[in-house]
Amino acid sequence: MATYLLKKSYQLKDLKEVNFKDLWDSNGIFTTMWIFGKPVKILFFKEHIQNLIKSLKIYKLHKYNLEKNIKKVIKINLHKKRKYNHLLRIAVTNKLISISLREKPILKSKFTLKLINYSRTRPEFKNLKYKKILNYLSKIETNSHDLGLCVNNKLLESATSNILFVSEGKLYSPINKFYKGTTFKFFEKKIGRIIKKNILIKSLFKYDEIILIGSGKGVISINHIRELNWRRKSSKFYRFLSKIYNRAVTNCPRYYG
Repeated sequence: MATYLLKKSYQLKDLKEVNFKDLWDSNGIFTTMWIFGKPVKILFFKEHIQNLIKSLKIYKLHKYNLEKNIKKVIKINLHKKRKYNHLLRIAVTNKLISISLREKPILKSKFTLKLINYSRTRPEFKNLKYKKILNYLSKIETNSHDLGLCVNNKLLESATSNILFVSEGKLYSPINKFYKGTTFKFFEKKIGRIIKKNILIKSLFKYDEIILIGSGKGVISINHIRELNWRRKSSKFYRFLSKIYNRAVTNCPRYYG
């Protein structure tokens, strides 16, 4: 069970603090960022805020000074003298901003993907319609397992991350019907072409590596998928992506608010 350092909610109209609401299944958008170190750093902070605001505009939830108020809520809840290694979640609806900080889990090296037949509501966005996924996640050990979300016999994303697939030295991702997270966009920009392809469940045996990427997990290599008797054949691309990611972590600028 996650250990929370902070849970707070604020009214959008005046930023007055109210009783905490996690806002799951509300009409709204959220983003999760990795906050770490002392002095404080937030990986891909600018990009996370940009993605959040863009989605809020599409959902017609954007309001005057919203970005400024989101940043203010973050700033007043962070302490310069604290050393962090947490996941910072910001959720926004038409009335509330909620912020929470939970410890970043330590992931095990042998990581398993469990396939389920489920698609998120409007999966192209990081919306708050997440309660069913949270219910699924509550039944597994999330430091060593994740859920692969499948629709029409295609693997699209995990419950927490984007997924990349490696075959014959080439990198693939699903075509659509998934959320392109900040970490995904970072790798798209850094390494160039990621081939878009329908990732059929029946064809997974063709892939040498399956890699999760996201704010919570960073870069993690899937060891096996028990239902399909699939096992990792290589870690070459995982090591390559990890080096690029770790360089971004090292070069991450200090958060000034």
